[in-house]
Amino acid sequence: MGFVVFLLILLLFFILSGLRIVNQYERGVVLTLGRFTGTRQPGLRVVIPVFQRMIKIDIRSTPIDVAKQEIITRDNVTVGVDAVVYLRVIDASKAVLETTNYIYATSQFAQAALRDVAGNVDMDDLLSKRDEISQQIKQIVDAETDKWGIDVENVKIQNIELPQDMKRAMAKQAEAERERRAVIIIAAAEKAAAKEVAEAAAILSQTPGGMGIRTLQTLEKIAVEPSQKTVFVLPADIADAFKNMVK
Repeated sequence: MGFVVFLLILLLFFILSGLRIVNQYERGVVLTLGRFTGTRQPGLRVVIPVFQRMIKIDIRSTPIDVAKQEIITRDNVTVGVDAVVYLRVIDASKAVLETTNYIYATSQFAQAALRDVAGNVDMDDLLSKRDEISQQIKQIVDAETDKWGIDVENVKIQNIELPQDMKRAMAKQAEAERERRAVIIIAAAEKAAAKEVAEAAAILSQTPGGMGIRTLQTLEKIAVEPSQKTVFVLPADIADAFKNMVK
């Protein structure tokens, strides 16, 4: 009787040791005697102890950092570039059977793709066309990791570190550009003002005595105090205006 109880306890322990819980965000890859025999869906699953082994794979979107890479751009500027890759496992069996560590493998391949793509563009394009370069890296990495059952959802270039002398040169370039724009704006304003003055002068010249009256108005604003003395030259057409008034 005691032997039977012992066998029942041993059998119960054997069954319980074979129970596995697969979470909703996981898939279980089962190997029987070392051979792939299927993928288990979420829920309570049973494997045969000793003979079977289950490897759980997380199928959620996983971000991985791409370490900073020292890159020489096409115009021979050394920059430090890092990025982040968002991946998701779409085939758990391939992620287990085709590579020893799919996250590490994807990270290493993303580093190589980052160096290749960023090294074939100029520094200005690297700074201004991050989205385009990130998309190129994504396409390269996604095509390579497809055989591992990995879907690369997105790639984002995060930081671009420039040498200090390059930063100073770019600051001087930006300052010179701002000064150029300021000169152009001032010149455009003077041009517009000159145009308005020319139109006003044309209107005044068509009116007899107009220039003289305008001159007197200007002198009135200049000599505010009665004690001030102002020497001015009367325009020639003011005499004609006086003659017309006498007539």
